[in-house]
Amino acid sequence: MNVPEDLQYTVEHEWINADGRVGITDYAQDALGDVVFVELPEIGREVEAGEAVGAIESVKSVSDLYSPAAGRVVRVNQELQDHPEWVNQDPYGAGWIFELEEVVPGPLLSAHEYLKHLEGE
Repeated sequence: MNVPEDLQYTVEHEWINADGRVGITDYAQDALGDVVFVELPEIGREVEAGEAVGAIESVKSVSDLYSPAAGRVVRVNQELQDHPEWVNQDPYGAGWIFELEEVVPGPLLSAHEYLKHLEGE
């Protein structure tokens, strides 16, 4: 399982990088199965850590997408509208979902802590 050391994670399986970019983890995309649609948050929206900001639909189910931090949504990955499969193929790269600025982190886990959390699931 791919869990990059330079990211922080939530127990709901989202990640955030130092620039405020957010996506779902490799574990989450695998559990979801083939992603067919991503509901993106609205640019300019102020969000709180842990708030549902969108949804990810797969062939198996629909899951809420939570913000790992408080801040303002400044970018969304519009390419996912045409290529939702990127969430599965490259969850830490081309499959990023949105970006925050003025970030105030919520309760986040290091890569090591996230791996320990996965062991308990």
